[in-house]
Parts: sequence; C-alpha cells; structure tokens
Amino acid sequence: MGPVRVLLADDHPHFSEMVESLLFPGFEIIGKVADGRALIEAALRLKPDLILTDISMPILNGIDAAEELRKMGCTTKVIFLTVHSDAEFVRSCLAAGAFGYIVKPRVALDLLPAIRRVLAGHVFVSTYDVDETPA
Repeated sequence: MGPVRVLLADDHPHFSEMVESLLFPGFEIIGKVADGRALIEAALRLKPDLILTDISMPILNGIDAAEELRKMGCTTKVIFLTVHSDAEFVRSCLAAGAFGYIVKPRVALDLLPAIRRVLAGHVFVSTYDVDETPA
C-alpha cells in the first residue's frame, strides 16, 4: 500500500503549507482547497484516505461540509484542525462524523499521533488548556 492520500482544507495558505511540511515525506497531499464547497467537490473527485479541515472557512464551514460528505456516503476519515477549543465545537465535529479534533496551537505535537489513531479507527481529541502557551 502506498502513502496515505490527504486532502487539506484551510483558507489560510501559510497554515496549509505548515501542515504539508509536517506530513512530508510520509503522506501524499493530493489536493488543497480553501472553502467547504471546494472540499466536498475535491473529496468526491479525489477520494482521499484522510481529510484535514478547518472549521471556519468561506462559502461552507468545515462542519457542514463534513456532514454533507457523510450524507453522500463518503467514508473518508476527517480530522479538524481549528483554533476553536470550546467543547461545543468538539461535540459538533464528532457529531458530523469526524474522528479527530486538533487545536491549531498543538498541531505540531498532535498531528502525526492523531493521524495514526484515526487511521486505526480511533478518535483523537487534542487536550488544550486556554491558559497553555501555544507551541
């Protein structure tokens, strides 16, 4: 089996580039999109093994995009990468079918462990205290 095929969805190009550098060379980035509608279209067309998506994106947010994909029968595993540390966002993402939730200040520490857990069929949620100094 080849490298895990990843679709990135984030409207901040610098963040996407940083995530891509964390995934290199063990993962194949098959697409990068900047809004939720483009995420749905790319996911259906490219059939990635994993989707890494932000919540707050233009046109359609990541939660709604994940829900739509699930309703369309897409079984790709989804991990959210977000600035939102509120438990309500975590619940909403998991209810939308996500397997992972990483707060952006912890992405460098949590991304690879989260991907391993999610691809093994487990849920991963970052632990993040709002008083914690971002890495």
